[in-house]
Amino acid sequence: MNRTLFLLIAIILLSFGNLFSQNTYEFLRVNSSARAGALGGSFLTYFYDADIIFFNPAGMKLSDDSPISFAFTKYLMDINLASLAYSTEIKGVGRIGTALQYINYGTFDKADEFGNRTGEFGAGEFAFLIGYAGALDENFYYGANAKIIYSSIADHSSSALALDLGLHYAIPKHQINIAFVVLNLGTQLSSFLDTKEDLPMDVAFGISKRLENLPLRLSLDFHKLNEKRDDFIQHFKAFAVGAEFYLSKVFSLRFGYNNEKRDELKIGTTAGIAGFNIGLGIQVSTYRFDYGYSSFGTIGGLHRITLLTAF
Repeated sequence: MNRTLFLLIAIILLSFGNLFSQNTYEFLRVNSSARAGALGGSFLTYFYDADIIFFNPAGMKLSDDSPISFAFTKYLMDINLASLAYSTEIKGVGRIGTALQYINYGTFDKADEFGNRTGEFGAGEFAFLIGYAGALDENFYYGANAKIIYSSIADHSSSALALDLGLHYAIPKHQINIAFVVLNLGTQLSSFLDTKEDLPMDVAFGISKRLENLPLRLSLDFHKLNEKRDDFIQHFKAFAVGAEFYLSKVFSLRFGYNNEKRDELKIGTTAGIAGFNIGLGIQVSTYRFDYGYSSFGTIGGLHRITLLTAF
């Protein structure tokens, strides 16, 4: 058990040496979960949700049933993103999960060198995940995903293999959860051109707390801790905060703020409400419907919906 923990920590620490500057497969960074999107992406420490496999595979271990979810995101222009996730406990083995994430960029006009239209072509990407989660100790969990990534534009394509590694530590007495993850650690198998590109690796840390006297969970995540910055403080600029209000057993209200998104979408000195997010959850029997809206300022916004159930 201790050897497994040491190995995970060693891999995570070594990953800080990979300071990526230009990446491919950026669709892997887009949250497909309506709940996570409404929380600004601060979702690393959440559980009892099938979509946690995309954020921290260790969180799967905290489920006590077999959750399944389908999510759809209406992105800008004609871009659509969808995902499917599921996990279940296998006695004597641990929790196994699987998921699929797909993005379609729509169709484009094909033209020759003189600008004459010769037809149409499409573009899309997907990632297929198989995950595993187990317990290192009481309230201390680990998880890993292996993923196959594929991208295509017209008649050209590229592929890659990657790993997600995660740790989740719970303090039930104080209703605090802490997470540390490395996402998209891997390499391209084939590329569009002769030069292979880096994957969008993300080293992230998160913490959340359910308040004792209020029906509220607060969460804070720091992403892209591995990326090169001008100074030490700038390493923490890619942060997200979320608040989930449990108004009843049926209804939840969520708010989130993503600092990096707001900074990226700023035009001049203003960004409108870019980076701010809102959403809700409705629980009916074993089914839950989630909706999330994320503002992109003057550019527009994203609409996400998710349907979840458990067996």
